[in-house]
Amino acid sequence: MNEARPTLVIVEDDPAFARTLQRSFERRDYAVRHAASPEELAMLLQQTGFDYAVVDLKLGKASGLTCVQMLHAHDPAMKIVVLTGFASIATAVEAIKLGAAHYLAKPANSDDIEEAFGRDRGDPNVPLDSRKSSIKTVEWEYIHSTLAECDFNISEAARRLGMHRRTLARKLEKRQLR
Repeated sequence: MNEARPTLVIVEDDPAFARTLQRSFERRDYAVRHAASPEELAMLLQQTGFDYAVVDLKLGKASGLTCVQMLHAHDPAMKIVVLTGFASIATAVEAIKLGAAHYLAKPANSDDIEEAFGRDRGDPNVPLDSRKSSIKTVEWEYIHSTLAECDFNISEAARRLGMHRRTLARKLEKRQLR
């Protein structure tokens, strides 16, 4: 009874969070590898393939969406879950279009991630929020979609949004999720 362990790659630039996730999944009998950047992920994919992937949306100055695209191109059957502290509708839609199976806002734990791996279809019974989006939420989603388009380059996003770079940086500091 020597079944192969499921393989998982964690693409996360926060070493402490990556280590915590790695240990948790190793206790669940996954064979886990870690990459902190799109470049490290590309090197790992040259060596091996994976059954599952957990990708942070913001990897320093790089976008995790690049990694989602790379992983999906490498193996379209791979289950990819995107984690983010900067959740927005725009990035969720792009992540799914690029091949992610699910998109989870941080904080998410290994139970949430493993549950997302196991879900093959959408849930038509998910509760619909009848509350309208606030102006602040709409503004945040617009800012975040512009940031994603600019690969999280704050100066370029500020230029496209028509605001001063420091103003944008202050807005991002206020909405940062941990």
